[in-house]
Amino acid sequence: MRAVRFILLLAFVLIFLIPVYVLLATSFKPLTEADPSQAWNLPQTWTFEAWGVAWEKLRPGIWNSILLAVPGSILACALGSMNGYVLSKWRFPGADVLFTLFLFGMFIPYQGVMIPLVQLLINLDEAVGASGFFYGGLPGLILAHVVYGIPICTLIFRNYYVTIPTELIEASRVDGAGMLRTYWSVVLPVSGPAIAVVIIWQFTSLWNDFLFAVFLASPQNWPTTVMLNNIAGAQATPYSQQMAAAILSSIPTMLIYVFLGRFFMRGLMAGALKG
Repeated sequence: MRAVRFILLLAFVLIFLIPVYVLLATSFKPLTEADPSQAWNLPQTWTFEAWGVAWEKLRPGIWNSILLAVPGSILACALGSMNGYVLSKWRFPGADVLFTLFLFGMFIPYQGVMIPLVQLLINLDEAVGASGFFYGGLPGLILAHVVYGIPICTLIFRNYYVTIPTELIEASRVDGAGMLRTYWSVVLPVSGPAIAVVIIWQFTSLWNDFLFAVFLASPQNWPTTVMLNNIAGAQATPYSQQMAAAILSSIPTMLIYVFLGRFFMRGLMAGALKG
């Protein structure tokens, strides 16, 4: 029975890695060999030319994605953590209603708010007297993603914080700690798994964003996903460059999973049985 499970798992892994093999094999081919009819073949001539071209085309977008994903993930994580803490440990009248309203934000499609969101960012530019700062700039893109990320971040942190013994919160109150002191000294130090889940979730969402970036950012602020979409030839499709660019654009998210992945399921499942 164990051998059957092992064979099935190995088969699933091989099936899952087939697209990765095609990506890698094609990325090292010259343009003359990069053809769909030869997708399964190894390169006859190995070259890094496609990688160099892909890096030159993606480099501005990768830097924009870093400027977008890092602060956006941190801000959404901080706001979600504080919201989850208040909604789980500092009960107040209407807390359940407010939490339900937070959850409604998870189900609003991007397309449904695109026009009012654009108008809001234009109004913010007029308010601060800086044209292109919010609408067309990275700050507006970060703002949109942080606001959209607050509901899911709040849900994850709330479900995690309900597993923290209430006695710890009560003990800190007895010692004279207020809301913020309790959060900073008691709750935040044990929030590692939930923080890992939220960072992975938000960083991946921000890094893979395409729709918001096309509508809300100007060409010089386009992230890597938009730049990746624009790698195309006029007469022929440069498959090797596209494959190399796809691998380059996916490396940051893979690194996030490698370093934080061991906390992911632990934080994601926390609070699943209660709260």
